[in-house]
Amino acid sequence: MHFPTSSDLAKTFLSHAPGYWADRGVTPEDWNSHIWQLKNRITTLSQLEEHLVLSEEERNGVILSGTKLAMAITPHFFNLIDREDPDCPIRRQVIPRVEETLTSPYEMADPCGEDSHMPVPGLVHRYPDRVLFLVTDRCASYCRYCTRSRVVSGVGEQELESDYEAVYRYLEEHTEVRDVLLSGGDPLLFSDNKLEKILRRLRAIPHIEFLRIGSRVPVFLPQRITTELCAMLQKYHPLFLSIHVNHPRELTLEVKEALERLANHGVPMGNQSVLLKGVNDDVEIMKTLVHKLLMCRVKPYYLYQLDLIQGSSHLEVPVEEGIRIIEGLRGHTTGYAVPQYVIDAPGGGGKVPINPEYVLQRNSERTLIRNFEGRTFEYPEPLPAAARLLDY
Repeated sequence: MHFPTSSDLAKTFLSHAPGYWADRGVTPEDWNSHIWQLKNRITTLSQLEEHLVLSEEERNGVILSGTKLAMAITPHFFNLIDREDPDCPIRRQVIPRVEETLTSPYEMADPCGEDSHMPVPGLVHRYPDRVLFLVTDRCASYCRYCTRSRVVSGVGEQELESDYEAVYRYLEEHTEVRDVLLSGGDPLLFSDNKLEKILRRLRAIPHIEFLRIGSRVPVFLPQRITTELCAMLQKYHPLFLSIHVNHPRELTLEVKEALERLANHGVPMGNQSVLLKGVNDDVEIMKTLVHKLLMCRVKPYYLYQLDLIQGSSHLEVPVEEGIRIIEGLRGHTTGYAVPQYVIDAPGGGGKVPINPEYVLQRNSERTLIRNFEGRTFEYPEPLPAAARLLDY
């Protein structure tokens, strides 16, 4: 009997359209319209219960957590949810649970310290040569572990008040900035014209070398990735796109086609996953994910330890599990498939790489290392010039 491997599964890209909407008379034209997808998002308890049997934790979560972060799920992404399984990895990402109303002592509203590194409204300058430009507070769907849940979705106590002109002036004055990341919210929700105005304005600043966009739209709303959008983005190279996929099921045929469209227009892409309990805290699931990403021409870039956002403890995974997953990838698949595991240091310390211990011992004469099989090797340190002359 042949059991499918992660390599076999990586070749499987399914279309789930129209799924739960099959009996609603939805035309292919509607389904493939990102406008229709946005207008028909699942946003209420009654809509959820039309399609799913909710657990008590989910039902109470929808009722009680609505003032923290709005619920919104595109029909495309909703179709990936298992109707019967309350532990479905897609459900855990987008359907509120009552645990969101609980706060552990170490959790924070702003775990990455962005507000304290914001010289002008909407611009985070935490690293020497790069900045984060928060252009919107809206997303196609809302991840329940969102790092910026304090400002995203429009229902929390804090509002995002980005001052575009102040941002442009700051960037013009700070010539050390060479890299601008557009995020939010999701910049790809903007119309082509509105997004292009931002990109054009940034490109007019001579010392900005390249632009990046952080977006989950290709996954939540692949219908938005039109040929026209890709052609517009192509004009502003070098431009990179960071997408966010956590589970192999998210890489549908429609998502693959959207990502290929971007790649065909010269947009390099990297994926940022968040390590989540019950979603991707498993070596084989992660291996299948990274293989499918490469099939979509996306480089697995980061695996994030979950930020200490308030109400996220039910999704937390021990750091040792993240290290175990990286060990299960390194040497067991191509290096292109291995993301860098990082912790965004709480309070604003920036990304810190977390790696398995491959260096066993070091001194002035040698470095003792181990490989992925556990075998040890000795690498000699270079001899000082005087010692080399004596040998000669």
